[in-house]
Amino acid sequence: MKTIIIPAQITTVEDKIAGNLNMTQVLILMTPVFSAGIVYVLFIPAMTFAWYKVVITIPVLIISFILSLRMDDKLVVNWLVLLLRYNLRPKYYVFNKNDGYLRVIDLPIFKKKDFKSTKFVRTKRKAFFHSFGIREQIAFERDKENIAFKVNKKGGFNVIFNEIEK
Repeated sequence: MKTIIIPAQITTVEDKIAGNLNMTQVLILMTPVFSAGIVYVLFIPAMTFAWYKVVITIPVLIISFILSLRMDDKLVVNWLVLLLRYNLRPKYYVFNKNDGYLRVIDLPIFKKKDFKSTKFVRTKRKAFFHSFGIREQIAFERDKENIAFKVNKKGGFNVIFNEIEK
């Protein structure tokens, strides 16, 4: 009596259609047959043999044969798809915590204006930082030992001023 071992993981077993060929290989190997039929019917002279039709169909036959081969229990087509997905994926991922996805944003509604009649005037911008003079810098250096910086467990940054006794 012939016994067959049934694998525990049935989903990993490929269905064999003809011999050791699975469905993907059969479809790939059928591609040159259909393409040769299309070339034979549509190209001039129609429905007759011509050598240039053979030259057109041979590269399709070679490419489909190479794509249907197996390497490490995977088809060459699957390896090519894997390489293409890897090479076409984005190389840099930028995380923006200020992304507007799923946020309610209240945007003001602007009225249409006639921009031809509007005059634009350049204004000087104020500096965002305050520059300290020499006196403030000397006073800070003198009082530096009265200031302490501490970081708490939650990542907070505290500045502590000690009283100056006079």
